Amino acid sequence: MTRPSTSRSRTSRAAERDRAVFYCQDCGHESSRWNGFCPSPACGSQRPLVEAPSGSRAGAVYTGWRSAEAESLQELSTLDASNQPRITLPCEELNRVLGGGIVPGSVVLLAGEPGIGKSTLMLQIAQHMSARGEKVLYLSGEESPQQIKLRAQRLDFPGDQVFLLSESDVDLAVQHMEAMQPALAIVDSIQTLYSRDIPSGPGSVVQIREAGLRLMRWAKARHVPVLVAGHVTKDGNAAGPRVLEHMVDVVTYLEAQESGTLRTLHSVKNRFGSTNEVGVFEMTAQGLAEVPDPSHSLLAQRYDGVVGAALTPVMEGSRPLLIEIQALTSPSQLPVPRRVANGVDHNRLLMLSAVASRRASLELSGQDIIINVAGGLRINDPTVDLALILAMASSYHNRPLDPTMVAFGEVGLGGELRSVTQAQRRVLEARRLGMERCILPETTREEDLGVAGMRLQFVRTVRQAIRTALGDSRTEAD
Repeated sequence: MTRPSTSRSRTSRAAERDRAVFYCQDCGHESSRWNGFCPSPACGSQRPLVEAPSGSRAGAVYTGWRSAEAESLQELSTLDASNQPRITLPCEELNRVLGGGIVPGSVVLLAGEPGIGKSTLMLQIAQHMSARGEKVLYLSGEESPQQIKLRAQRLDFPGDQVFLLSESDVDLAVQHMEAMQPALAIVDSIQTLYSRDIPSGPGSVVQIREAGLRLMRWAKARHVPVLVAGHVTKDGNAAGPRVLEHMVDVVTYLEAQESGTLRTLHSVKNRFGSTNEVGVFEMTAQGLAEVPDPSHSLLAQRYDGVVGAALTPVMEGSRPLLIEIQALTSPSQLPVPRRVANGVDHNRLLMLSAVASRRASLELSGQDIIINVAGGLRINDPTVDLALILAMASSYHNRPLDPTMVAFGEVGLGGELRSVTQAQRRVLEARRLGMERCILPETTREEDLGVAGMRLQFVRTVRQAIRTALGDSRTEAD
């Protein structure tokens, strides 16, 4: 048996590397064979796969700026992170969401619907950096420099140390970034960038992935943060089916309530901090202004004596917020009653309505139920369960709750109330805003919750909580 020669083996390996690769233009799925449709079950596109180019200029693009340090082996114990401090911004709401500031070399994705205020927020960040005497490169593929100048004038920002570049070729953009060496690079937006190595047009999944990869490599090699804007598609994903979210270090979403001025910024991925923090802003003529006391702003338009409204303190990261849960129940004319949830999980509403019907004798099976969180916030804290049920009970019985009362507690399937974390901070926040009465789980009685001027009422079940909230003194647990 003859052993194949070394040259033949090398030829075989080279042919293996040059083998054609086909990819889906919608989801980016790669295949070694051509298909008339995408084989990925998560995509289901009926468009034929496209052959990827055999050659690439990527190696030539990276030559000259790829650091030798990034390509060499390094022992973890020898690295020093103290020489890379965070870039602290004067906006505390931004620092809170980012985990204390911008980390050098990180790639931050700011996603949101068109017109939500992404470009305004990024220009304000550039303004903060220029105030520190740092250079900022603002890459815009959607707007002309004159349009950005008009926005800067509305922000009363002259634009010192901010350099604009209207370019869509990601390779040329990286070359300008390398030549300028800014302290921060802003890309608005990732959908407009393209690489000439990819035959598909700008905005496709493959183009977005390649552009994000090249920006990320430059940011890591030069320890320069890159802020990237991304639009949200109809299904709620950022810049395609989450292809960019896996690459970047931080993913933030800027959201707003319909016909409202409040904006909320929260992170769904953060390699350098918590993903539970929420920043609250208000859209004004001078841009996005941070709201230092969100609880007061969320309750500014609240009226006393409203049926179906309950107050509850929630923890958003390290900060307590006092929010209003609104509920509307109405006899349904449909075979299957509707369940609408705005600001809370729809499945959570289905579970709690079933628990209230079964364990608290609220006949909600024939009622349409609409739940809304005032202010447009999205709440994932399970401690809003009790307030949500009390709001439904208030609407069902057509009796308003005490306007100075708050309630919180997680509800189990048996109708029992479970203990919550950081109960004292929740009670303190409620008392700071003038609340005088609090309904909370019996399991928190052992904790030191003493707050001057706050009447604590401990309950064990949902049935007992409803009777206590609606004024049946015979079942109160003081």
